[in-house]
Amino acid sequence: MKKLYSIAAVLIFILSLIPAVGAQCPSEGHTVVLKAPAVSRTPDGRFVGVATDFVVTVAPGSGHVYLETWPLAEVDMQASARLATQIAGEVTGKDMSKYDVFIQVRADSPIIGGPSAGGTMTVGIIAALEGWNVKSDVMMTGMINPDGTIGPVGGILEKASAAASVGAKLFLIPEGQRIQVVQESQRKSIGGIVQITTKTEKVDVAQYAKDRWGLEVKEVRDIYDAVYYFTGHRLQKPKVPDVIKIDTSFLEGDAREDYQNTTDYYSEVLNKLKESNVDYSTYTSLKEALDQAKSILDQAKKSLDGGMYYTTLSKDFQARIVIRHVDWYMSVQSVQDVSNLLTRVNSYINETEELVSSKQIRGVTMLQAVAAAEERIEEAKSLLQDAWKDFYNADYWDAVGNAAYAYERADTARFWANLGERFAKGDVIEREELRDTARNYIDESSLIATYIESMYGNVVGNSLSDAIQKAEEYYDDGKYSAAIFTAMEARVRGEVFLDTLAIDNTTVLKDKLESMKSAAKTAIGLAQTKGITPLLAIAYYEFAESYEKENTTEGIENAMIFYQYARESAGVFLMKVNSSPGVTWTNPLSPTNSTSTVEPTTTSTPGEQGNTTTSNSGITSICGPGVIGLFALSPLLRRRR
Repeated sequence: MKKLYSIAAVLIFILSLIPAVGAQCPSEGHTVVLKAPAVSRTPDGRFVGVATDFVVTVAPGSGHVYLETWPLAEVDMQASARLATQIAGEVTGKDMSKYDVFIQVRADSPIIGGPSAGGTMTVGIIAALEGWNVKSDVMMTGMINPDGTIGPVGGILEKASAAASVGAKLFLIPEGQRIQVVQESQRKSIGGIVQITTKTEKVDVAQYAKDRWGLEVKEVRDIYDAVYYFTGHRLQKPKVPDVIKIDTSFLEGDAREDYQNTTDYYSEVLNKLKESNVDYSTYTSLKEALDQAKSILDQAKKSLDGGMYYTTLSKDFQARIVIRHVDWYMSVQSVQDVSNLLTRVNSYINETEELVSSKQIRGVTMLQAVAAAEERIEEAKSLLQDAWKDFYNADYWDAVGNAAYAYERADTARFWANLGERFAKGDVIEREELRDTARNYIDESSLIATYIESMYGNVVGNSLSDAIQKAEEYYDDGKYSAAIFTAMEARVRGEVFLDTLAIDNTTVLKDKLESMKSAAKTAIGLAQTKGITPLLAIAYYEFAESYEKENTTEGIENAMIFYQYARESAGVFLMKVNSSPGVTWTNPLSPTNSTSTVEPTTTSTPGEQGNTTTSNSGITSICGPGVIGLFALSPLLRRRR
């Protein structure tokens, strides 16, 4: 009996805390119901499309986001729900700290959820915020990106089937995913031997869906287009300058000096090699390495003459790693020499970290540069750890190589920190202000990685999971800038993988490339309208152009990655910080005003539209305790300054 009293007392205590920490059931606000397609895995491992119901309620509150899924999704949707809420607030100009968002997800079978429902959740939250009807015959799949664009997903054909099965007339998919690649395996038995052949076929989803189900498929670029197709209301898009200037002339002096210094260093080490007493085999190997460096320097000169100054710096950087590797390898004569070398590099990295940490950050432009510097310091530390591992494995060649890379990487950290000081302007920004942004990027990147693994297995190796693990470690250590960039780069590689899955047609890849290039340019232009010089984005954009000019499949893939880096980095720091006294810089997604227009649509009649209802409309409540509860970077060619 005493035990029962004790348990009861504990329960009463816990229940007494619920009003203090839980959100209230929404007695005000609006609820909208949308259907969204998902995929489910059958017992034999096949994917099938399933329709899910999303019930989205937005009510006055204190900034909480509650999510309930039934059955449980194979991939957690919480990160997408948070991002969807953030984006909804930005595009409508509403302060989401004054609202609570309740999202209920219902399906007939366990689904592979996660990022693919992000766009749908964002539309639902916007519609509930504005009190707009949503059309019952429109469905969508697609991630929501931090800049409001709709990101790529998998299982497009299966999801189109699910949309058609519940009477959808319009199915929205991410821009660039109309062409899907399908692989079919055929089994033949010949004389007791089973022969399995795989056939690859490209499918035009729009044509296929129209012919088979009468389903119209449209590609959408961003949340603004998606909201229009769902509601008939067109939110005002941020105004982008008619002319967007993207050039790296602010780096011209640095590039010319750096190229000259690197060329001089090459000549010095080449002479040192010729005068050395190394044996024939060693001389040949080192000379081949220097020849590789010379080839990269020739590319740097071409970039310099063409006014591509960040590309010049990056090519110099690539060449200098090789040159320093050769130089240092000739300088070490014993195991102790190698150990001393690694110790000196460690000291240089520590000095660099102290230098960068002492910088007082003033303004968003400087913040970008210092953040890039801090990420490069962490990368230098990781490279030096690899060098020590090589050392203890008696692999002195690789130990010296990783030490050279670590040194040069630390040197670029100094470069970015000093560059940031040139653009210092505005209020002081504390590094702690980046904590929430870092957390969001890590969660979103982790979500995408888990989604890819759930859909396709370990197709991208450990590169994504390793990067996300590093980002988590940086976050735990308070290195929020490094965490942001590391997670952002993992996210981009995941997105590019999804967007190019099984596509080997250069024409199709080029079409996708143009879309990514346009999105990056727009993001840069939007940042510039806020008085920000997005240094990193401009630099990455130019670097992407250099790869695009190669006109090879590998060049296109590299260009895609760096255009996506440019797009992401253009807006990564514009959400949470101030850039000048008395002025709050918001995300470029924010509209100049919150007005919207209603335009006629062709997808359904008013009688076919879903209803906007209040929270007591008969929708199952989700309040209360029930709610609580592809590329890996290549060894050398993608190394950027």
